[in-house]
Amino acid sequence: MAIAYIIGLGKSGIAAARCLKQEGWKIIISDSKTSSELEDLQKKLRLEDITVKLLYEPTFQTSFLPELIIVSPGVPWDTSFLVEARLRKITIIGELELSWRYLSSLPWLTITGTNGKTTTTRLIEAIFEQSLFSAVACGNIGYAASELALFKIKNQNIFKYDWIITEVSSYQCESSQTIRPTVGIWTSFTPDHLSRHKNLDNYYSIKASLIKNCKYQILNNDDYYLKKKSSYSWPNAYWTTVKGKENLPCDPLKGVYIEDGWIVAFKELMFPISLFKVPGLHNRQNLLMAVAAARIAGIDKKIISLAVENFNGVSHRLEPVITIDNIQFINDSKATNYDAAAMGLESVNAPVILIAGGKLKEGDDSKWIKLIKSKVSQVLLIGESAYVIAKRLQNANYYDYEVVQEIDIAVKRSFVLCKKLSCKVVLLSPACASFDQYKDFEDRGNHFKSLCKNLVS
Repeated sequence: MAIAYIIGLGKSGIAAARCLKQEGWKIIISDSKTSSELEDLQKKLRLEDITVKLLYEPTFQTSFLPELIIVSPGVPWDTSFLVEARLRKITIIGELELSWRYLSSLPWLTITGTNGKTTTTRLIEAIFEQSLFSAVACGNIGYAASELALFKIKNQNIFKYDWIITEVSSYQCESSQTIRPTVGIWTSFTPDHLSRHKNLDNYYSIKASLIKNCKYQILNNDDYYLKKKSSYSWPNAYWTTVKGKENLPCDPLKGVYIEDGWIVAFKELMFPISLFKVPGLHNRQNLLMAVAAARIAGIDKKIISLAVENFNGVSHRLEPVITIDNIQFINDSKATNYDAAAMGLESVNAPVILIAGGKLKEGDDSKWIKLIKSKVSQVLLIGESAYVIAKRLQNANYYDYEVVQEIDIAVKRSFVLCKKLSCKVVLLSPACASFDQYKDFEDRGNHFKSLCKNLVS
């Protein structure tokens, strides 16, 4: 019996294991961590004849030579084990590419980019739900793609989606070389994940590898880096801009833009931008890309406008939490890099009390710090990066900060400072990953929301 080896005991790895088990493979899953939850999963999967090894780093042995390796998104593509596997001519793919093998008969609409992926994906999902198409979001949000693949394997007769909508991270792009989506969206491109991808050119190439495989390509011409590449890298792409058709690098027949307060798609007047309630210029950019995708898919403009009018944004991205004594608390926990956090600050009214910090990422913080200096009355710093960010603020001659370390202290302190400094907004927009103190950005955002609501209890 052929052996398939899966690295990572997340939901995508488990679903991938079950897919392959249905196809007759012998399955081994390993994870470098352990916990009571993982141990419970280990026992459950053992009953399905799936072997799970915890606290285990993979190595090749004579008795262990898999024919297929499935890599979860969090596993670096250049680990020594995978390098050796390539030398041994073992097939290595990501969970998303495995799913493509089962779901490639359906059109895929993929969304990638440094920032804006989730809002764009959820907006597209809302538009498709409003239409006659049956579509489902998966990948980096919602279902793991392999969960859908497993559902199709087990329920061929009732699996009747018209489109698969996938949010795809750079990690997933890296391990998905054969996927050929129908529509691909590239929302933005700024430095991120460089500790894994080494440099900006590698990071760009990884994203580009997916988009170039798409039949239709949609790119954001308001993004500095994508715009710089537009004239020679993407001659057949559809482009979007909030700055009017004169800013398009393509014929307006392949552009979506804002003109005189209206969205225009492929030279057709769509609906007034005022229908869209979600704040922020970046969210208008996300909207234009969603409109482009919907029109390429053949969805009527009346349906698109209705879905847009009813769309209220996504959790943890400029999410209003509560207003107390005319002070608005906003959860932007998904802003895990400097550019996303800068967008968050640009989208709220000054003066602001900003809560920032966490696990530091590489990147250019100059725009973010410039916005802090112009809009923020006080920064409350949390997490392991607190003193590093404090030093950077000092270097920029900004001294209105406090190191509080914990988010519960920050929330209580922000309420006091708002009254003292006449601020009307408390913004959690960390500019950092969450893994120093939380499971993920959602865990951090949910904690922030509960603490804010407890201020009135």
